[in-house]
Parts: sequence; C-alpha cells; structure tokens
Amino acid sequence: MRRLFFFLVIGGLGLATLLSLGTWQLKRLAWKDDLVQTIGTRIAAAPVVVPQGPTETKDRYRAVTAEGELGAQDLHVFWVTKDAETGYRVISALVMGDGRRLLLDRGFIPAADKNSPRRSGAVSVTGNLLWPDEGDWTTPAPEVDTNILYARDLDYMANRLGTEPVLIVARSISPETTVTPQAVTTAGIPNNHLQYAITWFSLAFVWAAMTASFLWRSRAKSEG
Repeated sequence: MRRLFFFLVIGGLGLATLLSLGTWQLKRLAWKDDLVQTIGTRIAAAPVVVPQGPTETKDRYRAVTAEGELGAQDLHVFWVTKDAETGYRVISALVMGDGRRLLLDRGFIPAADKNSPRRSGAVSVTGNLLWPDEGDWTTPAPEVDTNILYARDLDYMANRLGTEPVLIVARSISPETTVTPQAVTTAGIPNNHLQYAITWFSLAFVWAAMTASFLWRSRAKSEG
C-alpha cells in the first residue's frame, strides 16, 4: 500500500504540473493575441510625423510619414521572401528638410537586380518605425566589399550611412521606384502558445493514462 500511495502521489504531482503548464500557455496565448491586436492597430493607424528621439518601447511599429531626399548610397540586406524568392532589402538614407538623416527600408529587389541603378532624389514615404530583432551569434558578418548584410543592424547601418539609428520600413513611396516595398505586418510575430498548450495537455493525458494503468496493474498483482 505504501508503494501504491507513493506512485499515486508522484502521478498526481506530475499530472498537476503538466496541467498547470498547459493552463499557463493558454494564458500566454491570450496575452499574445492582445499584443498582436495592439501591434496591428498601431501599424494601421493614421501616420504621423516621425517624432524626435523615438524609442523602441514607445514608438515601435508607429505609423509615420516623411519627406526627404534619398541618399545615393544603398545597403543590401540578404532576404528571402515568403514566396522563397531570394534577393535584398534596400536600405538608404532619407535626408529630411530639417537636416535629419534617417534609415529607410525601401523594400525588396531580386538578386539579379542588385547592381542595377536605382533612383535617388525627393520622395514622400509612408511606413512604420521598426527596431528589427534579427541576427544572433551565428549571423555572418557584413560583407563590406560586396555590400551584403545578413541582418538589419541599426547601429551598423546608421554608421555606414551617417544617419540616426532610426528605421522607417516603407509601406509606400512616391514617386514609385523599382524597389518593391515590404510593409511591416503582424504576420512575422510568432504565436505558438496554442500548440504548446495542446502539447502539455496531451502529455498530461498520456501521463494520467500511464499512471492509472500502472496503479491498476500494481493493485491487481498485490491482490493476486
């Protein structure tokens, strides 16, 4: 009886732990859904003038509008689209009328167009401020000679182009250019909490079934 009681306690504790983890993931799912909705609202809001000294905490995803001159120098960030097309995101300096120099993600070009000439000059931009969370210790260093980056590193790009470390990701650019804008959306925000919850609850079911089976067999042997 002591042995059965011991395994009953272990089984109960394991089941309670797995159920609590599943419940926690459901709470995280609700939190992430609210967050994604908030971000989506901010992305789609009426654009405002780029604020002075924007911060990631306060201004990430903020819809903005700006006018200025495109710098002649581009940086090319290696990119793969959702349709598996390889190419580059084109990053330029946007020199505004008040002298501010900001980073502008103009959009995507196919790999074959990397060295094609691109228009500079005056543009009007609508987009969103973004602090990209890209790259880690495995990300290759920028290839300066071939002008290829593997992540949108704000500090690096700002240093190369002589701008503030503030990035506008274009939703639209007027006049249009040969670069296709890649607007900020909520599609890339991971939200796997439902799958995690299902996994934990499935493990809880399996754990409960195994515990019940073990206890039943142990009791049958003791009575036999």
